[in-house]
Amino acid sequence: MHVLYYHQHFATPQGAGGTRSYEMAKSLIERGHSVTMVCGSYFKAETGLLGEYSRGMREGEVDGIHVIEFDLPYSNYDGFLKRTMIFIEFAIRGIIIAMKYDYDLLFATSTPLTAGVPGIISSLLRKKPFVFEVRDLWPELPREMGVITNPLILKAMDFLEWASYHSANACIGLSPGIVGGIKRKGINPKIVTMIPNGSDLELFKAKANTNREKEFKAIFTGAHGIANGLDAVLDSAAVLKKRGRKDIKLILVGDGKLKPSLKMRAVSEKLDNCLFMDPMPKKKLPDFLQRVDAGMMILANVPAFYYGTSPNKFFDYIASGLPVINNYPGWLADIITESRCGIAAPPENPAAFADALEYIADHRDEAAEMGKNARMLAERNFDRVQLAERFVDWLEQNAKEGLAAD
Repeated sequence: MHVLYYHQHFATPQGAGGTRSYEMAKSLIERGHSVTMVCGSYFKAETGLLGEYSRGMREGEVDGIHVIEFDLPYSNYDGFLKRTMIFIEFAIRGIIIAMKYDYDLLFATSTPLTAGVPGIISSLLRKKPFVFEVRDLWPELPREMGVITNPLILKAMDFLEWASYHSANACIGLSPGIVGGIKRKGINPKIVTMIPNGSDLELFKAKANTNREKEFKAIFTGAHGIANGLDAVLDSAAVLKKRGRKDIKLILVGDGKLKPSLKMRAVSEKLDNCLFMDPMPKKKLPDFLQRVDAGMMILANVPAFYYGTSPNKFFDYIASGLPVINNYPGWLADIITESRCGIAAPPENPAAFADALEYIADHRDEAAEMGKNARMLAERNFDRVQLAERFVDWLEQNAKEGLAAD
C-alpha cells in the first residue's frame, strides 16, 4: 500500500530532531509498502533534501522515502502568532496534497494538532482510511501550562481535537495518558493502541564500563523550552555548589526559546557546574552518551505531563545503559522505580534532585547495576524494531478495514 505520511517536523538521523517518523517510514518500506512523507522545515532537523524550492516546496527520495518538504521554516524561538500561521499554512498545503495524490492510507502525527486536518478532509471527501497518531494531548497541555488562555482559541482546538479523533479509522497514543485522553473523547477503545517511542538498540550501545573518573557527568538532551522546566536543573546546580560538590557536572545539550536566559542565569549565579552544548545529530549522540554517567529526565511540574508524554531522550538513555534521574511523577517515574534503573525525585524539590545526583555519583557500583537494568528494560519493553513492527501491523489492519468499509 501507499502511505501518505504527515509529520511537520520530520527529521532524519543526520539532524538533531526526533527520528520516530523516519524509523516508522523505513519499517513500512521494509514490509513492501511505499511512503510519501509530507513535512515542513524544522530548525534543528534535516529532511535529507538539498535541492532548491520551487513554488514553495521541494521533493525527492531520501533512503527510499519520497519526501515532500514545504518551504515553511519553523523554530520554537518564533512567537505564538508566527508559529500558528505556519501550522495553518502547513495544514492548507497538506490538504492540497491529500486531494491530489493517489494513496491507500493517510497517516498523520502530531504535534501540531493541525497536522490532522488533511486526514479529516481526506476521510470526509475521498473516503480514504486515516490513522492519527497523538504525541501530546492538545489543547490539554497548553491549557494546563497557561500558554494558551484565549477561550476562543481553546474552543477551536477542542473541536479540532474531537474532529481528528472522530474522523480517524484508528488512533495511536504514545503514552498511557494520551491513550486515556483519546478514549475520553468517546473513541472506541478497540481502535486505539499505545505505541511509545522506542530505543534504537543498534545505534545506542550499553555502557561498556562505569566511569571511575573523579568527575561525574549527568546529561539532559532535548528542547530548552517552557515545557522542559530546565530552571530545575540550575536550581539543583546551585544546591550542589553550596554543598561543595565541584565533581558533579550537569550538561544540557539542545536548543530552544529559553536557552539564552538559562545561560545568562548560569553566568550571573556563577553556576560553572552547568555546561550548555549545541544540539547534536542523532548519529553522534550515542558516542557522547558513552562518556557521561547519568541521564536527566526534566519537565515542568504540570500534571498533564505525568502520563501524557513519551520523551525520546528517556529511551536513548536506557538504550545507552545510563541510570536515569527523573524530576516529575508519572508513568516513566513508575517504570524507573519498578525497574531499578535510576531515581525518581519529587517535583519542584532541587535539594532532592541534588541528593539523587550525589547518591549515584557516590555509589558507582550501584549506578552500574542501574545502568544494566536500564539496558535490559530497553531490550525487554522498548525495542524500536519490535515497536515498528506493531506500528506497521496496526496500519495494515486499519487500511484493510477502512478500504473494506468503503
